[in-house]
Amino acid sequence: MKFELYTAESDRRTIYITGNFNQWNPKQYDLQLTSKDSQNYFIEIDDRLLPDVIEYKFTKGGWENVELDQYGNITPNRKVLKSLGKTVDTVEKWRFNWGPFKDEYFPIAEIISEEFYIPQLDRYRKVWALLPYDYYVSDKSYPVLYLQDAQNLFNEGSGYGNWEIDKKLSILAEYGRGDVIIIAVEHGSEERIKEYIFDNDNVANGSEGKKYIRFITDTLKPYVDQTYRTKKDRDNTGIGGSSLGALISIYSGFLYPEVYSKLLIFSPSLWVEPNNNFPMMNFRVPFKTKIYLYGGGQEGSKMVKRIHIFEEYLKRWEKKNLFDFEFKTNINPEGTHSEFYWSQEFPRAIEWLYYNNTENPVEVKPQQQSIKN
Repeated sequence: MKFELYTAESDRRTIYITGNFNQWNPKQYDLQLTSKDSQNYFIEIDDRLLPDVIEYKFTKGGWENVELDQYGNITPNRKVLKSLGKTVDTVEKWRFNWGPFKDEYFPIAEIISEEFYIPQLDRYRKVWALLPYDYYVSDKSYPVLYLQDAQNLFNEGSGYGNWEIDKKLSILAEYGRGDVIIIAVEHGSEERIKEYIFDNDNVANGSEGKKYIRFITDTLKPYVDQTYRTKKDRDNTGIGGSSLGALISIYSGFLYPEVYSKLLIFSPSLWVEPNNNFPMMNFRVPFKTKIYLYGGGQEGSKMVKRIHIFEEYLKRWEKKNLFDFEFKTNINPEGTHSEFYWSQEFPRAIEWLYYNNTENPVEVKPQQQSIKN
């Protein structure tokens, strides 16, 4: 089967084909298109590798760089019968790092409190809620994700850049994957390390992670559930963060599995627990917990290695019947320890944790009815 592609938008990014013949992997190296010139490309795929009805799309290496129509909208999955032997397609535009972002789908950012009292630590902290764009015109209830380090999640002006989760949530919402409330807790500046270290005075003198976890679980969550239309049960509650914020989220999930069923763990500071000595509660019936693990290949020599060792421990704990884990690990070989790469990963993590879909959110709808014949 020969696939030919014309695209007026030319740049140096490699073009790939993906579809129901490769589990929608958007960057499979043996499925790169060959360029005839800067606007015309082709690839030939062995018929034995293709189903009779082929569904496919073109990307420039990932769902954040997928094809779009002339108006910047999602293109439905292309469909063609293998018996045709050849198809010719046109791509009008391409996403670039998930953009463009549509204002009408941006979440509603509310400050819950400039000074939310933390009784466990006798401190005050700024806490945000990011609500789905249609929250105030709907009567739906929503799952919740608690995230650490709010200063680096959205809003311009962060010293390290930010995850741009407001933009990423607008993308998810556009394709029916944005019905999640994000509660973002600002870190405590000079208190950050102490609050995110569970119990290790070698790393942080006077570590306060136990108290911080209790604040999120025993104080903040009940307030959020009372204030907003949330789905309060564990199946609809997650917690996460990056670096030390990811580490304290692991502790939260392991110590309060009756509260959290979803963990978003980006570039976790596992060096604090090199032996993976995480405390765990014992329950008669193990809790099913989903963990999305991400790390970058350029984050230092041990980041990826520690993540893979942590995976092995997850399997061991599962065998001991402590937990019923479902985990997904994504390693970006080019990834550094930075907000830019966590931003790229955020939509994938949300979609996997909350929507149980094997395809990227931009693939979910609209559905295309027609098949070339």
